[in-house]
Amino acid sequence: MINYSRNKDLYQSLNREDNFSDRLTFFLIHFAFFLKNFKNKENKDILQKIYDFNFRQLELSIREIGYGDQSINKKMKVYLNLFHAIVSEVHFWDELNKSEKSKKLSAFLEDFDNIDNLVEYFDNFNSNLMKKTLNFFLKGVSKL
Repeated sequence: MINYSRNKDLYQSLNREDNFSDRLTFFLIHFAFFLKNFKNKENKDILQKIYDFNFRQLELSIREIGYGDQSINKKMKVYLNLFHAIVSEVHFWDELNKSEKSKKLSAFLEDFDNIDNLVEYFDNFNSNLMKKTLNFFLKGVSKL
């Protein structure tokens, strides 16, 4: 997911220099699509471990930046709320038209001029996820 979030093409229509928050938002959007596509009873335990691991790593990254304990708790609450808002919006992605998808992404990516390119990107990303299995993404990854 990190590699997808680093795709420089995603940031082309950003009106300013990208920052940690932009990269994190893209990571969370990718992660939401990932969970949407692989969520089922068989994958429940492994997806929970992946979820826990990702947010533990996010917390560690915030600590490395230099935030104090109180600030970390506030930041994590904001990021968790953002992620869950993204998950709700992505849940019915396949049933939305292009205009509705643009509106959903615009809520999270305010400083981007050309949201339509991002809609197309996430449509393709979602399609590619549907064609692969969860195991495809897990092989070669160390145990969580």
